[in-house]
Amino acid sequence: MDYSKILPEKVVKMKPSGIRKFFDIANEMDNVISLGVGEPDFQTPWTIRDAAILSLERGQTRYTSNWGLMELRKEIANYLKRRFDISYDPKNEIVVTVGGSEGIDICIRALLNEGDEVLIPEPCFVCYDPIVSLCGGVPVPVPTKAEDNFRLTPEALKARITPKTKLLILPYPNNPTGAVMRREHLEAIAEVIRGTDIMVLSDEIYSELTYSSSHVSIASLEGMWERTIVINGFSKSYSMTGWRLGYACGPEPILHQMIKIHQFAIMCAPSTSQYAAIEALRHCDPQIRMMVEDYDMRRRLTADGFNRIGLSCFEPEGAFYVFPCIKSTGLSSEEFCEKLLFSKRVAVVPGNAFGASGEGYIRVSYSYSVEHIIEAIKRIEEFINTL
Repeated sequence: MDYSKILPEKVVKMKPSGIRKFFDIANEMDNVISLGVGEPDFQTPWTIRDAAILSLERGQTRYTSNWGLMELRKEIANYLKRRFDISYDPKNEIVVTVGGSEGIDICIRALLNEGDEVLIPEPCFVCYDPIVSLCGGVPVPVPTKAEDNFRLTPEALKARITPKTKLLILPYPNNPTGAVMRREHLEAIAEVIRGTDIMVLSDEIYSELTYSSSHVSIASLEGMWERTIVINGFSKSYSMTGWRLGYACGPEPILHQMIKIHQFAIMCAPSTSQYAAIEALRHCDPQIRMMVEDYDMRRRLTADGFNRIGLSCFEPEGAFYVFPCIKSTGLSSEEFCEKLLFSKRVAVVPGNAFGASGEGYIRVSYSYSVEHIIEAIKRIEEFINTL
């Protein structure tokens, strides 16, 4: 069969994840230090694992409500109120999803008509652009700059708004840059959005991983709750990546459209993961604080290491990535990463995997051991000295 006649053009044109490309190559090689994948190196806390095991022993393995366990949704509502001062009705303003990624997907699919424009600050996580395109929307990149600490500025936002703008994606704390939007920065963005029909998808999966300030959700600002869908989850803050559990929160009319897509595509999130998440929200604040303290130490170690070897690196304030500039080497981001991998066995991710404005940078995750970070920076310094 000629599959080129069968496969949809928009799927064929979709580029594979630039993150996974280098990860897969590194997996086939020996003696590789990988700082490429954004996955905590901490084990899921025992108390969470015990809760999951107990649910299995009790035979709690059936489908849950499409919305998720009510007990879990109540805990999510309590958590969001306690930590970020935003209120949601667990009955119809919170849906439990298969990771934050599904929440992003069903939010975009529920909001977009063909031709609607979506503003996406770049550099950013790799999934937003493809999902928008699959929905028939038009991704509109909004470049952010190192001199602005990779924050979205109101001036850059205003310059990209058109009558077709439907949605702004706000991915902070940011993957890959580690940038954070503080309250005053969010207020400036909210001032641009208020009075329009533009919705906001606020991807807050790294909300607990902030270092120099507390996380603020744009949904907590005046006039923004009713136009914001908040996406969050358990992968990063609770070291539960493989459990695949997240949630989306927002106004009931929007959530009722999202739940229809969720019903037909997924049905419900895994029941075992949901029981584990109840325990995480109730009792694991101390474990979060411990992990954040450790990440903070690694953050300073990694950023200082790159600045020391001559690759300028602004100090990230959130997530667990640094985004050093490699323009001084004369290599493109992909050339740098390929040569580094094959010559020194260190895997990092080229900045252009996160959008065109990421060219000239690399993403390095410090969610790895101190020993790996120190050895990786040593090898990168050796590599630079050979150029």
